[in-house]
Amino acid sequence: MTRPDIVFLDSHTLNPGDLSWGELEALGRFTEYARTAPHEVVERAREADILIVNKTRLTESHFAALPRLRLVCVAAAGYDVVDTEAARRRGIPVCNTAGYANRAVAQMAVALLLEATNRVGAYAEANRHGFWSQSPDFCCWDAPLTELDGKRLAIVGFGGIGSTLAAMMRPFGMRLSAVSSKSAAELPPDVEKTTIEEAFATADVVSLHCPLTAANEGFVNERLLDGCRRGLILVNTARGRLVDDEAVARALADGRLGAYATDVLSEEPPRAEHPLLHAPRCYVTPHVAWATVEARSRIIDLLRNNIRAFLNGRPINVVNGTAGTAAAH
Repeated sequence: MTRPDIVFLDSHTLNPGDLSWGELEALGRFTEYARTAPHEVVERAREADILIVNKTRLTESHFAALPRLRLVCVAAAGYDVVDTEAARRRGIPVCNTAGYANRAVAQMAVALLLEATNRVGAYAEANRHGFWSQSPDFCCWDAPLTELDGKRLAIVGFGGIGSTLAAMMRPFGMRLSAVSSKSAAELPPDVEKTTIEEAFATADVVSLHCPLTAANEGFVNERLLDGCRRGLILVNTARGRLVDDEAVARALADGRLGAYATDVLSEEPPRAEHPLLHAPRCYVTPHVAWATVEARSRIIDLLRNNIRAFLNGRPINVVNGTAGTAAAH
């Protein structure tokens, strides 16, 4: 395949204008759309040999309507927006960009945790409205501050991001455990293997770093939170739909959860009345953990590598078990 047509359906969040598309433009006829509505997918992708998506969904009906399509690249580590089985049945590899944001996302998990324990952002905002200037004392606080030294951190999912978080938290003196498919022998010596129930029941902090699957959607639910250690801090930089938002909001309201610090919600963007936007001790950032300049640059590099490997007949980072090649079509 020479000079393939490459179409990126939702490029704005990856590159709002501060990065170059040069590496992708060098590989073919490159077209990018800032955003694509569901009803626009087929028309915009009709001539594409290679389709790039970030959060735009690709379903069975889309694949059926795009007979020219040869490769799907997801500009993210998670690929739940693509019906990978429908692509596999048509011999279309789906490639992701796993690993691009290990340090960026782990860094955000640390930032969210520190906001819950030290409330830097909350106090900075309060001081703009007179909190400190109206105090009779040289210092003031309205909630306990917490040291992390000696506290137990349970990391749910011990892949690239989870293991990076563990490395970042060691200097804080936290005791580490992991809920992981890895055996105890495969974990670092200072990371204890645990179960999800034990993690929520005994840890001071639980941080989610597992992929979203049909089996674990909404697993942080009322039952699990009923058994959690009172005052638990829950951090989520994975996927919003891992948690039951209403259950978490109730657990914050009644004090079972000490704090929920999250970069993701079950609906993005959320409706204005979303319960977690108004829950006490809930710290929400707008799905930006992945979006450092460095991480977004790595995505473009990985997209280039995935497309180049496919064009050379040796697809890499394939997530749906399909080894299609450009030469085969």
